[in-house]
Amino acid sequence: MVLLHALATLAEGRRWKITVAHFNHRLRGRSSDADERLVLKTAAALKLTAVAGGADVNSFARASGLSLEMAARQLRHEFLARTARERNIPTVALAHHADDQVELFFLRLLRGAGGDGLAGMKPSSPSPSDRRIQLVRPLLGFSKTQLNEFARKEKIPFREDASNQSSDFLRNRIRNELLPLLRNKYQPGIDASVLRLMDIVGAEAEAVGNVAAKWRQRPRTAFEDLPVAVQRRILRSQLSALGAAPDFDLIESLRRSAGVPVSISPERSVSRNAAGTVDLKQIFPIEFNRKNQVLNLAGEPGTVFFDGVALSWGYDAIRGSKRSPAVGGRETFDADQVGDRITLRHWQPGDRFQPSGLKSHVKLQDLFTNSKIPRDQRRSRLVAATAEGMIFWVEGLRISERFKLTPATVRRLVWHWKRDGAGSMSSE
Repeated sequence: MVLLHALATLAEGRRWKITVAHFNHRLRGRSSDADERLVLKTAAALKLTAVAGGADVNSFARASGLSLEMAARQLRHEFLARTARERNIPTVALAHHADDQVELFFLRLLRGAGGDGLAGMKPSSPSPSDRRIQLVRPLLGFSKTQLNEFARKEKIPFREDASNQSSDFLRNRIRNELLPLLRNKYQPGIDASVLRLMDIVGAEAEAVGNVAAKWRQRPRTAFEDLPVAVQRRILRSQLSALGAAPDFDLIESLRRSAGVPVSISPERSVSRNAAGTVDLKQIFPIEFNRKNQVLNLAGEPGTVFFDGVALSWGYDAIRGSKRSPAVGGRETFDADQVGDRITLRHWQPGDRFQPSGLKSHVKLQDLFTNSKIPRDQRRSRLVAATAEGMIFWVEGLRISERFKLTPATVRRLVWHWKRDGAGSMSSE
């Protein structure tokens, strides 16, 4: 309301044409409707055109999976941009003030924002709903206390939003609990300190952004030789352009390793090349391979070729747990624990396995991930299971704890495997 009166007063000598736009979030029932009536009544008294809009923010938040605060923000900005567009208005003025900036700093700090986020709101920026429309914030340099005093002095009517006292929202807890604690117990001038810090961080983030933008237009230095901050900004801007959330862990994974795809959803992955360019790829689901073959070992050596892998086995009567020297494509098991009847197959959903050295079974999918086995190779890896369905061997991984050699072993199963045309895959 202070902003509205200030702009209406200034407009007289500047030939500004002002339209008042009010969005009813419909979150506080009659109180929300009373807010709208006050705005429309004030606009009429100032002889200004007024446009009112609204939406059921609660329903939209549930349907879209957004928080109530983010849902309200999205709908509000869409309404403001749409209203400006329909009336060929290039600029929308918002009444954010210095206290909002300080609250936003802590809100973003707690959520792990980077330099750009900690810099807070700018006096002028494009609308998040339509970049052709400019948002301006003339009151960022004034505190809420100053604005309240001005409203009282000028007898400007306004209404307090009762939901500002609710502890359901993190921003409200920062405003009503954290900041009073910091002011009273730690730093009375915390607001001024934070605003200075935001200015410093913002200027530094802008400088890094400029360097990153210039490098992308004309790279003269290898990506790996750029300062870390610039590398991160280059990757972040590309991820944002691709519609991928540029969180810190994702950026670091890309920054540290070229050519390694990182999954960002079940359907998509991203990777960067040595030149620093990020590529988005669609992941097409691969069906699980249901092929299997039952083998009767029967204490006799044998050979089989199964789905591109040559396998052979034999027995020896060496007792005890002493293993033979490690050889790629070769492993030994306690033959009596394995039994005579086994099944060769591929990894299937829900498979669990207990690698040697672990005390319990874990998901085979987790083992593949921890062992950095590429996604496109996992479903082709072979496993061997006993007649009871227990997996004793997984191609390329350690053998099972239950089937390893022990001092009680009296007979060994010697297992060999080799992929056709691809060499052997040694156990780890």
